[in-house]
Amino acid sequence: MRSLLCAFFLFLIPAASAQNEPLPFRRAIELAVQHSSGLAAAIADRERAQHAVDEEKYQFIPQVIMGSGLAATYGFPLSIEGSAPTALSVNTQSMLFNLGQHDFIRSAKSGLNAANFSAADRRQQVILDVASSYVQLDSVSSAINVTKQQLESAERAEKLVSDRVREGVDPQVELTKAKLAFARVRMRSSDLQGSADVLRMHLASLTGLPTAQIVTSTESIPALPEVKQQDDLATQSSESSPLVRAAAEQAVAKELKARGERKLRFPTVDLAGQYGLFTKYNNYDQYFNKFQRHNATFGVNIRFPLFNATGKAHAAASEAEALKARKDAEVAKQQTSEGTLKLQRSVEQLAAAREVTKLEHQLARGDVEAVAARVEAGTASFKDQEAARIAEDEKYMNYLNTSFILDQTQMQLLKATGELESWALGK
Repeated sequence: MRSLLCAFFLFLIPAASAQNEPLPFRRAIELAVQHSSGLAAAIADRERAQHAVDEEKYQFIPQVIMGSGLAATYGFPLSIEGSAPTALSVNTQSMLFNLGQHDFIRSAKSGLNAANFSAADRRQQVILDVASSYVQLDSVSSAINVTKQQLESAERAEKLVSDRVREGVDPQVELTKAKLAFARVRMRSSDLQGSADVLRMHLASLTGLPTAQIVTSTESIPALPEVKQQDDLATQSSESSPLVRAAAEQAVAKELKARGERKLRFPTVDLAGQYGLFTKYNNYDQYFNKFQRHNATFGVNIRFPLFNATGKAHAAASEAEALKARKDAEVAKQQTSEGTLKLQRSVEQLAAAREVTKLEHQLARGDVEAVAARVEAGTASFKDQEAARIAEDEKYMNYLNTSFILDQTQMQLLKATGELESWALGK
């Protein structure tokens, strides 16, 4: 019995350790792409657009409808819904010549292209969301470790000050200051823990994994590429952005639709055919000189539109809608270029700010070492040493925050230039 229990616990140990293994960065993105509801909706829109293209193309393929117009006849055989009573009827109809329909097909194809670009943009957005959340959680996790050290230092400092106040070395106000410092660190720790919980839940919803398995791995995050300020990233983003290209294709689709509406004033030719199986109980043999059971009609239906005020107004409205779509595409292109340039310049500014916080942290670390040496020499107190450590931790927190903002800006810039997926997934 004891051996069975040992074997059971040995079996559980690997499983428990596997649950605590970090989730690699690229694996999180792959899972998010697979489980994204928004991306699935975009793919459904793309399939709908494909079926819309087929619907317009199939207008030139004959449609065959089989049915029956069974009816009892008294006297002359009257028609039912425009057709003679038949035991069996087969009708076929298709477009043979229609200039407007060709533009409608091209319009649907442009709509399909727009749906493809929209799906690509949605995929990029999902990748950006999970990448940004992952990097932020990793940064917050590092900050939580720092705050744990700050809490320990602040608690030690408060105890030291309390002892000095009790001995009459320091005034009571120093103890209040020490308690305030400890309360601030505890408040910051609580805020960070709350942010980590929210980010972990968000990543769990994106990846489909349990919250307990969302553990980041700093080593798995790929290094962000260098951003060169002399590169024309604004033009690159306006040409490669799926959102801009989707807007342009949507404008083309509306323009082609408007042109097709205008061409409906031209003549059209449809191919039509009909077969009917007649019966004698409908009195055909009594009112017609010759009766035959099998009857068929095949031909073309030619239409010359002479006056259609409603169609003219509808075409004018389509042209106005196409003009609006074209202007919207131009605005999207301009906004993308401006946003990319702003991100490009922000990267340079944030890189300089990160360097400043990095140097400030190095100086704060040097102050800790200097105070430690003074403590050993007897020229400084342990309170000074704890204060220096808290100051160093705060500088390091500033460095972490600045680094995350810089990373987030660079990821947004990669999305704007169409290079986010190749960076995130190594493609």
